[in-house]
Amino acid sequence: MNKEKKEKSDILPVVFMGFFFALIHGLALLIAWPFELAGVESAFEDKSNPLNIVYIFVILIVFTIIILLIAKFWRKKAIQIFILGAIGYTSAYVIYPLISLIRPLSYGIKIYLSDNTFIPITIPIILSIFLALLLVYILYKYPEWYVIDISGIIIGTGAIAIFGISLSIPLVIILLVALAIYDAISVYKTKHMIDLADTVMDLKLPVLLVVPKIKNYSLIKETKSLKQKLEEDEERDAFFMGLGDIVMPGILVAAVYNQIQNGLLLSIGIMIGTLIGFSILMIFVMRGKPQAGLPLLCGGAIMGYVITSLILYQELVGLNFTF
Repeated sequence: MNKEKKEKSDILPVVFMGFFFALIHGLALLIAWPFELAGVESAFEDKSNPLNIVYIFVILIVFTIIILLIAKFWRKKAIQIFILGAIGYTSAYVIYPLISLIRPLSYGIKIYLSDNTFIPITIPIILSIFLALLLVYILYKYPEWYVIDISGIIIGTGAIAIFGISLSIPLVIILLVALAIYDAISVYKTKHMIDLADTVMDLKLPVLLVVPKIKNYSLIKETKSLKQKLEEDEERDAFFMGLGDIVMPGILVAAVYNQIQNGLLLSIGIMIGTLIGFSILMIFVMRGKPQAGLPLLCGGAIMGYVITSLILYQELVGLNFTF
């Protein structure tokens, strides 16, 4: 009976976590147009260049190594400052195009450095920097779970939109397959992803989304690490999911929407496939053990793309491997 009650109490947090997928992916599609109007540029000069994937993996691996080394040999405060700085920059990058849509706020001045170069100082730039700094300050002073989640929604939305315009559809699919393999190895073999999750949980940083399972849950008052709770087989009071688990399949959603004419239905099909993968993942997660999320999530996104594309277009639309 206790087991049945536990399973029922877990259902609502799982539904909310699924809601985060739909919300962040949907917001990424909504800001695609403001990004385009504001002239937001691709992260890579050539979105079809296979080296883009190499760059992403090098950055990912180097970032992980740096975080783990700092956590082991230096003060964790350095990690907090580094990640908060990245959050502030990303937040400003996301907020600016949205504020730029408000026409009365589009005016400003130019500070000329030389005859040909200048720094534009506009109201949207000032406001986006102010709001990003405010978000970082709140995160630093009061990193409660709902503050973490709001920050994660902003960062995840921006990351999906940026990478969605930066990589071709074939490269996104290759990237998702490679990341799924990497995630499985890092969780089940090397287990360094659990150490990484412990570090960022301890610092209360928005690279994880949190959904409480109990009333009056407080992330700030959380004292035991994920590894400790696993070793003691202790029931966790909240569901945790890496922000990357939502962002990575979302890149395919955004890439299809941006690169396929009238691609909204196909993007929705990918979102549905991701949610099916998420539902299967949650069956394993509810057993109380950490799981590699990307194999099922990325697999669901890719299957959603394949099935929906074949239904709508009778071919794998946009899948042109021309490097």
